[in-house]
Amino acid sequence: MQHNIVSRLLLIASGLVLASTCTAQEPETTKRPNILWIVGENLKLDLGCYGAKNVKTPALDGLAAKGVRYTHVFSTSPVCAPSRSAFFVGMYQTTTDTHNMRSHRSDGYRLPEGVRPITHRLKDVGYFSGNIATLGDDQIGSGKLDLNFVEEGKLYDTSKWEDLQGNQPFFAQINTLEAEYDIYDRQTWQQPRVEWKGEQTHEQIATVDNVTPPPYYPDHPLVRKEWARYLNSISGMDKTIGRVLAQLQKDGLADDTVVMFFGDNGRIEPRGIHWCYDTGLHVPMIIHWPTNFPAPANYKAGSVSDEVVSLIDIHPTTLGFAGIRRPLGMQGRTFMGDRLGPPRKFAFSARDRIDETVNRIRSVRGKKYHYLRNYFPDRHFTSLNRYKEKCFPIKPLMRQLMSEGKLSGAAAALMSPTVPAEQLFDTENDPHEINNLADSDDPEHQEALIQMRAALSVWMVETQDQGVFPEPEDVVAPFEKEMHDWFGTPKWYRKIDATLSKE
Repeated sequence: MQHNIVSRLLLIASGLVLASTCTAQEPETTKRPNILWIVGENLKLDLGCYGAKNVKTPALDGLAAKGVRYTHVFSTSPVCAPSRSAFFVGMYQTTTDTHNMRSHRSDGYRLPEGVRPITHRLKDVGYFSGNIATLGDDQIGSGKLDLNFVEEGKLYDTSKWEDLQGNQPFFAQINTLEAEYDIYDRQTWQQPRVEWKGEQTHEQIATVDNVTPPPYYPDHPLVRKEWARYLNSISGMDKTIGRVLAQLQKDGLADDTVVMFFGDNGRIEPRGIHWCYDTGLHVPMIIHWPTNFPAPANYKAGSVSDEVVSLIDIHPTTLGFAGIRRPLGMQGRTFMGDRLGPPRKFAFSARDRIDETVNRIRSVRGKKYHYLRNYFPDRHFTSLNRYKEKCFPIKPLMRQLMSEGKLSGAAAALMSPTVPAEQLFDTENDPHEINNLADSDDPEHQEALIQMRAALSVWMVETQDQGVFPEPEDVVAPFEKEMHDWFGTPKWYRKIDATLSKE
């Protein structure tokens, strides 16, 4: 409770309280477009239109060909609940005290004064909202919320696609479910649901023989199998999205609906989700504008934008599409529309406690360089986490191979129990972020390091980064107990299924 009060006072003192009732907007008689968010779970730029291999993504490739494709979009967190809590209100999760994974589920927490969910702001101007899970008898979305605030009242009006046509303008969100693991079922990774399902055949676009996993993993059949499975899940996701876009046309809604596709956080791979490398933060985004509404001045169909965008920018930009001005003090900026914010030089991201695993990492990403500040250098990739140990067989495989002396190069380095306090990567020349340049004598690298280090310090002060305050022991203890209870059982997580390891 005391921590909550401190957070609110800091917000008020820093002038970040948002104007919630005096937001300028267009007259009520103005026709407003429908808005559809398609939120891709757990992916990086692994679509055909971004040049990815071994995937089949005709729906999203087609959407990009007719819309705007963004190449430098970054989530504010490498895991879902903090990331979603940020872009759903347009404020950094580290400012609103929603930065720890699945926090505030039972403590009565309320968002700071003036900070509101996007559906509430849209409802003020007449929008019907849906968190769409079903289309007819079929499941097309997970219906996922996973927000670190649960006391803000009703957020959506429906979960059914069929309710949208008669309730316009609407704001609908579809959360894809293909690239997802279930912590409560440690065999989820073996299920074949990520296969591409064609009209007559089951076609696996990616196979063990044709994929090339990142070089920070060992060249092993299980690694290739997992990598193929991930890429096939992206192809399966695209097939679902294709059905959604076709239904939008069939219902006569396409010409009135802004479609925004973006990822909620990075890849569902061991070094991706949970970690502040590009694999955990760099996400795709495509925006398509409908023909029945005049397009924003900076919208050019079929174009590609390399401007730096943070996912919190999606909130004020969406409000602008609905005729609502960006609220004063909102940290997200409008990147498309009539009232553009100043261009971002950097996107800032943060990782804090995830389930039972306490850590603190901050990230600054520009167009070329990526800076990471690791506040706990003794907590890196090998840190125990039930979700990672249960659902990602690559991780226990690497533990096994490391113990047998069979890892080398980047894979062996990844298994180091420590990580440098500072990391700097040249993402243009080192896209896998393997070579740390923080100690480089190169003047260009040093200049980037100094600039990004300073930018992080300013950002932390200006946004009142709540990560500087450790969570109370009584909050962390239950998570830690679950971890210790689980890891006290026979250590099956260190073993690899015999048939897989022999493939």
